[in-house]
Amino acid sequence: MRALQWQGVNKLAVGDVPDPEIRNPGDIIVKVTLSVTCGSDLHLLGGYIPFMEKGDVLGHEFVGEVVEVGSDVHRHHVGDRVVVASFIACGQCRFCSEKLYSLCDNGNTNPAITETLWGQAPGGCFGYSHAMGGNPGSHAQYIRVPFADVGAFLVPDAVTDERALFASDSVSTGWMGADLGGVQPGDVVAVWGAGAVGQMAARAATLLGADRVIVIDRYDFRLHQAQRFGGAETLNYERDDVAGELRERSGGRGPDVCIEAVGMEAHTPGPQFAYDQVKQQLRLQTDRPAAVRDAIHACRKGGSVFVLGVYAGFVDKFPLGALMNKGLTVRGAQMHGQRYIPMLLERMARDELTSEHLATHVMPLEQAPEGYRMFKEKEDDCVRAVFRPN
Repeated sequence: MRALQWQGVNKLAVGDVPDPEIRNPGDIIVKVTLSVTCGSDLHLLGGYIPFMEKGDVLGHEFVGEVVEVGSDVHRHHVGDRVVVASFIACGQCRFCSEKLYSLCDNGNTNPAITETLWGQAPGGCFGYSHAMGGNPGSHAQYIRVPFADVGAFLVPDAVTDERALFASDSVSTGWMGADLGGVQPGDVVAVWGAGAVGQMAARAATLLGADRVIVIDRYDFRLHQAQRFGGAETLNYERDDVAGELRERSGGRGPDVCIEAVGMEAHTPGPQFAYDQVKQQLRLQTDRPAAVRDAIHACRKGGSVFVLGVYAGFVDKFPLGALMNKGLTVRGAQMHGQRYIPMLLERMARDELTSEHLATHVMPLEQAPEGYRMFKEKEDDCVRAVFRPN
């Protein structure tokens, strides 16, 4: 079959790889209908996640059709249209029983790397390096889905593939940020990043009852989407006084909940960006934490900061004093998709949640290297590049 493979830093190619096979009785094989780029993939492409091997298949956000089922699969049948959570979880360990699915004890078949790096291993993820299990990704014609009764979900007839696609990761990740960030009716919520995850976090905050939702970015085309499709207020940090505006729009206190949806390659205006970038390139720090710093400084006393952006290791100048003295609650997580996807699909079927507008560029899998280039460079107002493998 054909698949998009990582060939080295900033090198991608579509090539032939072996067809997936059922390995365990809980597996299914899915014929991929749509698979989409993600901002976290750019960390792999740029070499910031140093656990990739030449030939690894990328992609973790997808929808498709079941073509083969293992003997222990009970919820799915050949011909089902399914969306699959990007993180792999067994559904039976302690963390899964607490609905912390991305922390599954059994989803990552190669835990030694992250145990060494972080103290304990999270679950596995499709197409996201050998630190997360080395699982082949979804930018391929077919994919094996382990623990399918836990991680794959039947798509309602009323939901299109283009809408369901983003429930796999972007929508569920964004919803998790608003939910676990503690958004309450009447809150003022600020979201750093107007990519797909940031837009979905903003929409989730609105649906959870926030009084004002403000999205911060530097790309006007993304801010326009956040305003048009999510009903959010927007700030462009290259033109606006973000800290002052957030105080002004929150009665002088600061936002109740701040959601960071940017990640380890954050940009910021001024000399601080050059400082962070040089330190990252010299491996004196692994991540650029500008958006997290801004969120912590902007958040009101006693407020909540939730980190959705992907980080790999260590950062410099983390504002620990602000966190402690302001009494902030700071949380973070990879997506607990299995916790949210069924509810999100129901909301999608009722048109409460729309996400197809994020698919600004749809193309065949053979054009995936060009799609990633457009996505990385934000060319032609590209929010997400979506691939049709079949």
